[in-house]
Amino acid sequence: QVQLVESGGELVQAGGSLRLSCAASGRTFSNYAMGWFRQAPGKEREFVAAINWSGGYTDYANSVKGRFTTSRDNAKNTVYLQMNSLKPEDTAVYYCAADRTQFRRRTTYRVSEYEYWGQGTQVTVSS
Repeated sequence: QVQLVESGGELVQAGGSLRLSCAASGRTFSNYAMGWFRQAPGKEREFVAAINWSGGYTDYANSVKGRFTTSRDNAKNTVYLQMNSLKPEDTAVYYCAADRTQFRRRTTYRVSEYEYWGQGTQVTVSS
């Protein structure tokens, strides 16, 4: 059974930074792409960022491009989301997710392509 545990969410002022972590266990972490999604109250879950299995390819939603960076440490079975220049509209529960396909060359933004999900961590950005 794969487990994903996010951490790092908190209340921060606009313009501030946070780093989210997602620790994985239960299968060979380094074989799978990882994604970050977020869900604000009353809204659908949306793609934020993803990184392929090797870390050599990343993708970002337009709304976070240039502000957020995802990375991974396969030796630690952990993926990160560095969030800079945070805005109130970034307020949401952030989830990490593990791809269902091994060795995907790039990444996917589709929720349905992710097999396992963490419990989420709350990020609140005050204005």
